[in-house]
Amino acid sequence: MEYVLQTNAVKKYYGNYHALNGLTMRVPKGSIYGFVGKNGAGKTTLIRLVCELQRPTDGEVNIYGIGHEDKEIFKARRRMGAVVETPSIYLNMTAEENLKEQCRILGMPSFDGIAEILQLVGLENTGKKKAKNFSLGMRQRLGIAVALTGNPDFLVLDEPINGLDPQGIIDIRELILKLNRERGITVLVSSHILGELSKIATHFGFIDKGKIVKEMSAVQLDNACRKRIEITVSDAKILSRVLDGLNIEYSVKSDTEAEIFGEIGVTELTHKLHDEHCDVKRMCEHSESLEAFYINLLGGKSNE
Repeated sequence: MEYVLQTNAVKKYYGNYHALNGLTMRVPKGSIYGFVGKNGAGKTTLIRLVCELQRPTDGEVNIYGIGHEDKEIFKARRRMGAVVETPSIYLNMTAEENLKEQCRILGMPSFDGIAEILQLVGLENTGKKKAKNFSLGMRQRLGIAVALTGNPDFLVLDEPINGLDPQGIIDIRELILKLNRERGITVLVSSHILGELSKIATHFGFIDKGKIVKEMSAVQLDNACRKRIEITVSDAKILSRVLDGLNIEYSVKSDTEAEIFGEIGVTELTHKLHDEHCDVKRMCEHSESLEAFYINLLGGKSNE
C-alpha cells in the first residue's frame, strides 16, 4: 500500500511538556483519514509538524516518501494544502480576491481555475461580499478553497467542523467527500467527534496522550461496533453447519465459541441445534456504539 504521510516515533516537547510521545501513523493514498482524539491529545501539534509550522524534537515526518530533513521535502509539501486551526483568509477581501492573493503568494502565472474552485466549494455567487460578512461555515469553505489553489493532492484539515451549525457541518462533509471521490485528493481530517468522522472516513487513527493507540479501516471499525450474538455451544462445527444452512454470517472463535452477526431467530436456532445434539451453554447479545468504542479505547469522557 502506498502512503502519502508516514510518521515514525515522532516526539514534540515544549519544555517539560510532552505533546507527542513517539507517534507513528500511516495515511494511505486516496483515503479520508480520520484523526481522532480528545482535545489536547496532540492532533493539532502533529498537523503543525506535517505542515512544517513547527519541527519535531525527535523522529521523522515522511511525506510522499521524502523525510522532513531531506532538502527535497519542499517539493512534497507543494503537493499539500492545509487549514490549520482557523482558515487563513483576508476578512476585508471577497472570496475571489482571497484566491487571487493566494495565487500571487504561490507564484502562479495566472488566475485560471479560480472560478472552478469557488464553484466547487459553493462560493461562486458571493460576488463583492467581504469575507468578514461570511458565516462561519462559509469562512471554513473559503479556507479550504485557499488550500486548493495550488491544486494539491493531499489536503490537511484541522477540526474543520468546530463551531459550525448543522447545515455547515453537512456542507463541509459533502465537500470533503467530493474532493476525495471526484478529484482523488487524500484528506487528513482531525476531530474529537468520532460520530461525524465515521460518516466520511475510510481510515482512522486514534490518538491519546501524544501517541497513536490504534489505526484501523472503516470496515474494521464497523465490525467492532456492529450488533452480534456471542454463543457458546458443545460443538462449534455443528453450529457452523446449522448457520451455513440458515445463510447467516458468523465467526468461529474456538471449538465451542462463535459470534453471529445480523438478525437471527433464536428459538429456531436453538431447536435446530438441539436436533443436531448440540447443546447451547450460553448466548448473549452484544453491541457497542461508536461513542462507547471511543471512550473504551481512549479512556475517560468523550468530548462530543
